[in-house]
Amino acid sequence: MKINAKLAWSPPRILVSGFAVIILLGAFLLTLPFASSSGTRLSLVDALFTATSATCVTGLVVVDTGSYFSVAGQVILMALIQLGGLGFMTMATLIALVFRKRISLKERLVLQEAMNQSSMEGIVRLIRRVIIYSLSIELVGAVLFASRFAADMPLGKAIYYGVFHSISAFNNAGFDIFGGYRSLTLYASDPTVSITAILLVIFGGLGFVVMSDLLEWRHNRKLSLHSKVVLTVTGSLIALGTIIIFVFEFSNPLTLGSLEWGGKVLSALFQSVMPRTAGYNSINLTELRQATQFFIIILMFIGASPGSTGGGIKTTTFAVLIGAVISMIRGREDIVLFRYRLAKDRIFKALTITLLSLVLVIVVTMLLSMIEGQKFLFVLFEAVSAFATVGLTLGLTPELSDASKLILAVTMFAGRLGLLTLAYALGPRTEKELYRHPEGKITIG
Repeated sequence: MKINAKLAWSPPRILVSGFAVIILLGAFLLTLPFASSSGTRLSLVDALFTATSATCVTGLVVVDTGSYFSVAGQVILMALIQLGGLGFMTMATLIALVFRKRISLKERLVLQEAMNQSSMEGIVRLIRRVIIYSLSIELVGAVLFASRFAADMPLGKAIYYGVFHSISAFNNAGFDIFGGYRSLTLYASDPTVSITAILLVIFGGLGFVVMSDLLEWRHNRKLSLHSKVVLTVTGSLIALGTIIIFVFEFSNPLTLGSLEWGGKVLSALFQSVMPRTAGYNSINLTELRQATQFFIIILMFIGASPGSTGGGIKTTTFAVLIGAVISMIRGREDIVLFRYRLAKDRIFKALTITLLSLVLVIVVTMLLSMIEGQKFLFVLFEAVSAFATVGLTLGLTPELSDASKLILAVTMFAGRLGLLTLAYALGPRTEKELYRHPEGKITIG
C-alpha cells in the first residue's frame, strides 16, 4: 500500500496528471458555443486534439484558428499555450511566490523533474528567472509584432495579434490567427515579422537554463558545459539548415525562386529555425522539393533543447550521439565535449531517448499510413511533427480521421512530456541493483 501511494505521487506522475487535467479542461472549454465565432460546438475529438496541440505547444490544427474560433476561444488557446510552454508547475510556483507561500520539498522535486534538472539546488531561483525572462521576452516580441501589424490593421487588433503571436512564437507553439491556414506567409519577405519570430523561437528553444547562463555571463564570464553544447549545436543546425534549404529551393519557382535575394535568404533562415519545434512557415511547404521536406523532418526530429518550450530528442541528445560516433571512429573510450568527459549514464539516456523516439515515430507512421492511405512522406512528416511538437504540416491534418487525430494527440502528449518521464510515470521504478553480472562479449557491426 505504501509503495502504491509513493508511486501515485511521484514527480513524473504529477507532471503527467497535471498536463492531462489542463488538456481535458481546455478541451471542455473549446466545445462550448462561445469558443467558436459561429456559436457552434466543436466536436469532442477536434476539441481534444486542439487542446492537446495548444498545451503541448505543437501547432497542428484541424480547424482554422483565425476563422473558426472567437476571440474567447483564441484567448483559451493562448492560455493553454502559455501554461503548456512554461509548464503548469512553473505557473503554480508563480502564484505561490505572489502569495508568499512556501515551496515544499515535494513541489521542488516536481519542479526539478519539470525543468529537467539533475539537482534541486537553486530550483526556485531558476523558476523566478524563467518567469521574468519569459514574460519580458514575450512583451518585447508583442511590441515589435504590433508595431508592424499596425500598418495593416487597426491598432487594437494589431496589439491583440502581437500578443497572441508573441506568446505562440516564444513557446514554440506555431498557432496563428491570420486565417486560411496561412501562418506567416503574408510576411515571408518582411524583416520585422520574420526576424522577430525567429528570435522568439530561438530564445524559447534554447531552454531556460541557457538563457539564465547567458544573462549571468557578464558577471560570471563563463558558461556551463550544457550551455556551450546547446549554443554550438543550435547555431550549427540553424546555419546548416539555412544553407541546405537555400540551395535546394533556390531555383524552385513555387517557393524561394520567386523571391528577391534578400527574401530568399530570410525565408531559408526562417524555415531552418521553425522546424526546431516552432511550427510557423513563410512559404508553402507542400511545394517544397521532397529532399527539402525530408531534411525538415530530420530537423524536426532533433528539435529544441532540454528545459525549453520545444520538443524532439533535443540538441544535447544529438550532440552526445555525434560525440559517440566520433569517439568510436577515433578509438577513444570516452565522449569528450569542450574538454569534459561525459558520464556513462548521460550516454545511455541519450541512446534510450533516441531509440524510444524512433520506435514511437515508426509505429505512429505505420498506423497513420494504414488508416489514411496517404503518401508516405506526408504521413511521416505529420508523425514527426506531432512527436517533436512542431506543428508543421503538408496539409494532412484537417483531413485526418478521428482515429488518426487521437493517435496524434497521444503522440503530442508523449513528445511534450518526454518518453522517459512517461515511462517513469506509468511504471514503478526498480531499486538500484546491488550486484553486477559477469561481463560478456558479442560481435557488433
